[in-house]
Amino acid sequence: MDLFDVAQDLHFGEVHLKHDPTTGLRAIVAVHDLTLGPAIGGCRLFDYPDSDAAIHDALRLARGMSYKAAISNLPHGGGKAVIMKPPNFEELDRSALFAAFGEFVDSLGGCYITCEDVGTRVEDMDAVRSETDQVLGYDPDDGSSGDPSPFTAFGVRRGIEAAVKFQWDRDDLDGIHVAIQGVGSVGYHLAEELHELGATLTVTDINEAVVQKCVDKFGATSVESNAIFDVDCDVFAPCALGSPINDDTLPRLQCDVIAGAANNQLAQNRHGVELRERDIVYVPDYAINAGGLINVAQEFRGYDAQTARRKTAAIYDTVLQILERSERENLPTNLVANRVVEERLYGSPLQ
Repeated sequence: MDLFDVAQDLHFGEVHLKHDPTTGLRAIVAVHDLTLGPAIGGCRLFDYPDSDAAIHDALRLARGMSYKAAISNLPHGGGKAVIMKPPNFEELDRSALFAAFGEFVDSLGGCYITCEDVGTRVEDMDAVRSETDQVLGYDPDDGSSGDPSPFTAFGVRRGIEAAVKFQWDRDDLDGIHVAIQGVGSVGYHLAEELHELGATLTVTDINEAVVQKCVDKFGATSVESNAIFDVDCDVFAPCALGSPINDDTLPRLQCDVIAGAANNQLAQNRHGVELRERDIVYVPDYAINAGGLINVAQEFRGYDAQTARRKTAAIYDTVLQILERSERENLPTNLVANRVVEERLYGSPLQ
């Protein structure tokens, strides 16, 4: 990977690196675009195999945050932070590591505002906040919105409702079979929302305990991780890590709709074309999973949960507009969503 080639391909931006040997911090902050305002994006703690993988992940995720903010009409750009999980992480002072990360964020002068993501939690944001005010999603007792995952799940549910309306002209989810890949913080909340609306669920996760919880509480059927792609269902909801739709998995899918919370669901843009050729409706990930971002962004205007929920509910309209334009223009949905964003950011589509 050549960093500048990737940066040019993704229409970047800037990348910042920080190493703090005292705490074990090895962090990357990628700031993709500031056209609409300061960049918001979560901080991901992950066991990356090497720094190239970490940088590449940060770049792709930051671009996704720019597009997510723009498609949601938020006055923000997109950024992302990744922290390379040290091999001796359990022996380190977690609070000190995130305080050092807070110093790093503060040194960027307000161009990047951090919050939770995969591997991080509210307590980590509290430690970040000890060193900078460029942080969201910290302890609700201090006036923040806390864990954004319920809002992300709510937005995904609204997006699924829009896709069901588009595909089957239905206003309910009763009996709709949804296969959820990953029932962690977002996926579990999504399963709960769908169950309450009468959906039938099939779930998988590497955490057997949370899978069993879904079986017990929601009457879900469980399958092995790799078998989720073979489930005959109405909606496939990827809610784990990126690139679940790839050359190996795409031919196996037996669904009519793909709509989930994972970022970067398509391994390559051409997979959006292939999905359309197979008559599978793909809901672009950054449009449907924007609820968490919409929620934390409200903290800038005095946080109000009802306002955040109302704005997150509008994901239904965003998704429906993308699907209808895709049908009208005979284009893959991922290309349509990109065009909407790029028209807002750059005045015209990049391709």
